[in-house]
Amino acid sequence: MEGRNVLLSIKKDIERHVGQKVVLKANGGRRKIFVNKGVIEKTYPSIFIIRLDNDTQRKVSYSYSDVLTKTVQLDFAK
Repeated sequence: MEGRNVLLSIKKDIERHVGQKVVLKANGGRRKIFVNKGVIEKTYPSIFIIRLDNDTQRKVSYSYSDVLTKTVQLDFAK
């Protein structure tokens, strides 16, 4: 039950930043970490979408549990 509350708070935090720029740090496996800049485009019940700045049409999606397990880290622009 507590895990569900944590995921809900992560989801609400990301929803508050829709349309804002973020720095995305994603674990690519085998000691690879990808760092990209982008904009949080949309949130869904289980995932959220980020449009990357370096590619014009490239979008990536991650689940809220990826943030919880620190597979993905988001640094929101102030």
